[in-house]
Amino acid sequence: MTTELGCRMGQVEQMIRYAYWNSGCTGIVVGVSGGVDSAVAAAFCCRAIGPDKVLGLSLPTSVSNPQDVTDAAEFCAALGMEHRVINIDPMLAAFKTLPGFVESPYLLGNLMARIRMTVLYYYANRDQRLVCGTSNRSEYLLGYCTKYGDNAADIQPIVHLFKTDVYEMAREIKIPEPILKKSPSAGLWAGQSDEGEIGLTYAEIDAALRNLEANGWKAGSPAEEKILIRAQKNAHKRLAAPNLLTVP
Repeated sequence: MTTELGCRMGQVEQMIRYAYWNSGCTGIVVGVSGGVDSAVAAAFCCRAIGPDKVLGLSLPTSVSNPQDVTDAAEFCAALGMEHRVINIDPMLAAFKTLPGFVESPYLLGNLMARIRMTVLYYYANRDQRLVCGTSNRSEYLLGYCTKYGDNAADIQPIVHLFKTDVYEMAREIKIPEPILKKSPSAGLWAGQSDEGEIGLTYAEIDAALRNLEANGWKAGSPAEEKILIRAQKNAHKRLAAPNLLTVP
């Protein structure tokens, strides 16, 4: 481990411990999807406060890949943290009874993300836990998330890391190869992949984001222009809701 990487890991763990100690909570709950982001976030929580205080929830639907749940269960077992599986299809079915309900991949995907966060917060409230987010910096800057869904959390241990940095961290803390090798996906519909939906690989996305940040958010290539447009369109996801509240 390089000194820099070790320092970065230590900073993340200290941030989690500080938030945990100051909250007065008894533990942390994290949604574990079987992907690399949630695996790294869960591992950080276990390292920071101990696996006995961390609960992992897998929240699949009928379109979820069963292997993802298996990978999540095996990973949580290896860490020594508790893991539960709760299928959210019945909750999704209840929303489908809403008057005027319209079904589309976009609407269902956002609904799934918000249902999952509601479940995480239910168990957090019930057991006096913090909700750990799993968003990375690439997703955060692009707004590639569901507002009040997967971007909602009490702590965000990897939101400062680009996706390519998350992989570097994952290899350092020895995340299993099956998780590292799978195509990143939010699991919102069958066959969905992050890179396919965005239209660029994460290597291309992160390179574009780094260049944009270094050059005052002025695009210098077609890829950067595409990323810039998306980041600007979704800026509202990174900002507080417009209001006239003044704080003395």
